[in-house]
Formats: sequence, C-alpha cells, structure tokens
Amino acid sequence: MADAGAPVAGIPVAGIPVLVTRPEGQARELGERIAAAGFKPLYTPLMTIEAFPEPSTEQRQLLLDLCHFEHVIFVSRNAIRHGMAWIEDFWPQLPAGIHWYTVGSSSAAALAEYGLEVLQPQGDMNSEGLLALPELSSVAGQRVLIVKGEGGRQHLRETLQARGARVEELAVYRRALPAYGPGELAERISAGQVKVVLLSSGEALDNMMSLLGTAGQARARECILIAPGARAAAAAARAGFTRVVEARNATDDAMLAALTTLREELQPAPG
Repeated sequence: MADAGAPVAGIPVAGIPVLVTRPEGQARELGERIAAAGFKPLYTPLMTIEAFPEPSTEQRQLLLDLCHFEHVIFVSRNAIRHGMAWIEDFWPQLPAGIHWYTVGSSSAAALAEYGLEVLQPQGDMNSEGLLALPELSSVAGQRVLIVKGEGGRQHLRETLQARGARVEELAVYRRALPAYGPGELAERISAGQVKVVLLSSGEALDNMMSLLGTAGQARARECILIAPGARAAAAAARAGFTRVVEARNATDDAMLAALTTLREELQPAPG
C-alpha cells in the first residue's frame, strides 16, 4: 500500500492550492506533509491563540490545589503548552497519583515530554473518545481538572459531572479572530485559486464566514471543505458548503488522509 503522504505516480496534483487554516505556528508540519503529497499549502490562520499573561486569583488556587485532583485533562496542544508553563511555575516537581489525559498522538507526545504517563483515546480523538476511557467511567466523588481555552464546548465537563465527578476548568488562553483587513481573506482565496480548505475546527468555520463577507462567502463555497469530524462537517453544510469531506478528526494524519482521497477529483482535465 502506498504511503498516504507520498505523491502518487500519474496523478498530477502538484500545485493544487490547499488553504491550511490552523493558528500561527501550528500548521507548518501539516503543510510540509501536504507539500510532500504533491499539493501546494497556503498558510492562512483563521484563529489566533492569546495566552493569559498570568493566572488570576481563582486560577492560582486551582494550580495550588493540583495535588488534590485525581484527573487532569488537556484538551489541546495549546492547553498543554500554556497550561504546563503555569503548572511548572507552581510545581517544579509534579505531584504523584494523577491521571493525565489528552487527545491525539501529537498532543500525547507533547505532554509526555514532561515525563508523564499519558492516557489518550485509541479511537475517536475528541471529547467522546476521552469519555470512553475506562479511567473516566467511574469518577463519582473524584476531582477532575480540565485545562483548556476560554469558552468552548461544555460536553466533557457536563458528562463528567453527570457521572458524579467534581469538575473544575482552568482556562489558560483565549481564541480570537485574526487581524485581516476588509476583503483580505476573500482575496487570498481568489488570488491563490484555492481548491480545498482544511478547516481546523467549527470555530474556525465561524471565523472564516465572519471574515469573508457575502461576496467572499460565495467564492469560498466553491471550494471543497475538509472538516475535522461530524459536528464540524454538519456546521459546514449548514453554512452552505455543498462539497464537504469529513475527516475522522483534526489530527495531521486524519486531515491528510481526507485530502488524499481527493486526488482523482482534483487532477487537471486531459487536454
């Protein structure tokens, strides 16, 4: 079987423009793999990540209480990066007896760099996958800390609370709109002759539609949109995209696998 990241002989996809929309500093590895597969990555973040400069009084107390939690869940690599920076400030030696969790192989590798034994889903790389782990099935009376960005879904928290857990959230960053000028995003899509948009999340879709304006939205809907999972794919369909490909999740492997299924569709017509 051919490597999903390698060009396929006889299919001239080289130069087919693909919009990579992950936040600044988080798209390069995926983009390199896209280029190796014969496509042309165009880096256009649809979200910025802003770390909080220092913890609030309430956040400081959660950090001081870390040793009293049985479970600590990081929802993303951003949560690991900014959350562990705070945790290490308060705990030069991390407390023992905690189950540490995250989603996705790259996030698990990043968390493991802190010398932790990491639990992660083996199937669905999302909140549902985390909730299926046996370690989180019987948590009545146990304390759970979710390290995350400001806002976002409450499904993880609500489900664990319904199982009897005492759940706290530690927000360590916020997500914001990138500072594009009027019409700039639409111009990037048109000038770059973008054929495929790799969507990083449902929130990135909302940001894209907000930044495009009415005319820009019409041009964007001509693209094939690859969405990370069923929820984002459904949101894209509601937003008027008629060609939506559902990736298994938001990992590099899943997004690249979804993109490579489009080789034959994207190859130039003969003659």
